[in-house]
Amino acid sequence: MELTQGVRFDTLGLSPEILRAVTQKKIEVSTPVQAGCIPPMMAWQDVIAKAPTGTGKTFAYGIPIVEHIDPADESVQAVILAPTRELALQITDEIRDLAAYKPGVRTVCLYGGAPIGKQIEALKKHPQIVVATPGRLSDHMKRRTVRVDTAQTVVLDEADRMLDMGFIHDVTRLLDKMAGRKNLGLFSATISREVMDIAWVYQRDAAEITVREDEQNKPDIKQFRMDVSYDGKADAIQRILNETGFDRCMCFCNTKGATERITKFLQMRGIDAQCIHGDIPQRKREQVMDLFRQGKLRVFVSTDVAARGIDVDDVDIVFNCDIPDENQDYVHRIGRTGRARRQGVAVSLIADYPSKMRMDDIAEKTRNQIQEVKFDDAGKLTLA
Repeated sequence: MELTQGVRFDTLGLSPEILRAVTQKKIEVSTPVQAGCIPPMMAWQDVIAKAPTGTGKTFAYGIPIVEHIDPADESVQAVILAPTRELALQITDEIRDLAAYKPGVRTVCLYGGAPIGKQIEALKKHPQIVVATPGRLSDHMKRRTVRVDTAQTVVLDEADRMLDMGFIHDVTRLLDKMAGRKNLGLFSATISREVMDIAWVYQRDAAEITVREDEQNKPDIKQFRMDVSYDGKADAIQRILNETGFDRCMCFCNTKGATERITKFLQMRGIDAQCIHGDIPQRKREQVMDLFRQGKLRVFVSTDVAARGIDVDDVDIVFNCDIPDENQDYVHRIGRTGRARRQGVAVSLIADYPSKMRMDDIAEKTRNQIQEVKFDDAGKLTLA
C-alpha cells in the first residue's frame, strides 16, 4: 500500500492515555507512515515499511507497542533494535513520552560504550520495553541479565543501516530467540536485499507500507554547492552564518580528524561549535547532542555516525564540509533540515576536483537541483 497522507490520531481507535500523550506533543494529524502502520500493528500483523528518514517512524511502531503493554506483567513484552546508540537513546525518549500517562510501563535502553552495570540495575526494575543495539543486547543475553523470549512485538528500526553495519548475524540470532513473538516490524529508508531476506524468513503476510517522497512528505530543502579552498571551509561557514543569521547548524565531515579541525577553526572564529565522532567518549557525545537538541549549541559537527542518530526538527542549515562517499549518505545528511514542514538549506563545500566529480554524480543520481553559489565582490552570497 502506498501512502501520501496521514489521518487524525483520534480516528485510529487509540486509548485516551495515548491520545493525551500525542496531544501533549501538539500533534493532531498522523504522518503517512503512522497512518499506514498503526492499524496493522495494533491488530498484531507483521509490517514492512519503507519510508524516508524524518517521517515519524518511531510513533508508527511506538504507539501500538505502548498500547499493547500490560503494566501488570513484568516480563519483556517488546524489543526495538536500532543500529546506533544515538538512535536507541532517541527512540527511548520518544517511547517514554508516549507512555507518560500509562503508569507501570517501563522502558530500558541498552547500548555499547556505556557501563553495563547501570544497565543491569535498570533491568532489575523489570522493563517491559527494551530498546537496544544488537551487540549490547547479545551481551546482556549471554550474561543472562535479560530474557527476551517473552517478547510479543519486535521492531528493527533502520533495518537497512543495521544490516549494512554487519549486524545481520546478531539480528537473526536475536530473532530466533524471540520465536514466540506475535508480530515483527521492519522499518527502513531503503528495502535492501538483506532486509528482504529477513522479511522472507521471519515475516508472514506482512502489511507493506511505502511512503512516497511526494511534495507532502519530501523535505523542502534548498540545496547549494560552493567552491572553496581546502582551508577556506570554516571561513565560508562563518560568512554564511553571519549573512543568514541561522542558529541551528549541522556540519558533516568524512573523518574524525576533519570534524576536530573544522570544530577548532569555527571556535577560533568565535562560533559556538562542538563535535562528536567515534573516538569521543559516550558520555561526552550525549552531552553535546543534548545541548544541540535543547538549542544551546549553534553548530554541531559530526561524522556520519550521527546523520541518522540525532532527530532535531528545526535544524536551519546543513553543511557538507566533505562530500560523502555514498549518495545515500548525502540524502541522510541533508535530511536533518527541512523537517516538520519547514524549509531547510544544505550547502556542500567543494575544495578539490574529486569532490566536484562526486557532487556531479550525487546531483545526477539523486535527481536533486543543486545550485552553485559564491560570494560576490561585496562579500554577499549570490548565485554563481
